[in-house]
Formats: sequence, C-alpha cells, structure tokens
Amino acid sequence: MRLTAFTDISLRIVMRLAVADEGELPTTRSVAEALAVPYTHAAKAVARLGELGLVETRRGRGGGLRLTEAGHHASVGRIVRELEAAGDVVGCEDDPPCPLRSACRLRGVLRQAQEAFFAALDPVTVDSLVTAPTGPVLLSLSVR
Repeated sequence: MRLTAFTDISLRIVMRLAVADEGELPTTRSVAEALAVPYTHAAKAVARLGELGLVETRRGRGGGLRLTEAGHHASVGRIVRELEAAGDVVGCEDDPPCPLRSACRLRGVLRQAQEAFFAALDPVTVDSLVTAPTGPVLLSLSVR
C-alpha cells in the first residue's frame, strides 16, 4: 500500500503543527519550505485539513496555522481514510477494464488488506507520532 503524495504532505503538516509552541502560528509557506514541499500542494492540504477540523487557519497580519485540539488527538487511520481516495487498490474499472473483474477474488482480498492497513493506523494519534526523537527533528526544520 502506498499513500498518495497529498496524504503524505498532509500528515507531515499536522506533525509539524503538533510540535509548534503555543503562540507560534507558522504560515502555510513557512511549513511548506520547512517540509520541502511545493507551496501549492501544502495550501491544498491545509485547506482539506481545515475542512476536516484538524487545522485552524487565520488570515492576515499575525495569522497562520494551528493544529486544533481534535487534530492533536486525531487517529492517523481516520486521517488517512479521509484523505485517500475511496476506491480499490487496483484499477479493475480502469480504461480498459480488467477482463477478470466479474469473477476475480483478488479485488476483495486487496480491499481486506487495505482495511487492515488502515486499522493498524487507527490507534496511532498525531501527538503520538511527534514524541522524541521525531518532535525535536520537526522543530529543527524551522525556516531560517
């Protein structure tokens, strides 16, 4: 199972915000630079994370990003489920569709494996991801 780049960037953003000091409100641009991701990708991820209630954004002078309380305690499994496109691991219905799709057992097995992958992430919270040694490394990525 491979996560999309969008999910990867989103998880990195919530992890960086999880270690921000109480008064620190990093901007989308500074977080993108610190995490070495394109600003446009980070902006889309921040918008989606905001829709999910995980990140709060403040515009204007003195604005920035803050991980919500729900974001700190969010299950990584839930976040990944929300961010990954709902669908099959393999493209049974792609163009052209797989000729085995009407009698294939692989699709169901892969769906079970995908759910097992998500289930393994369910007990993991954002805050648990940023304990040492990860948290200090995330803090060291601040833009100079």
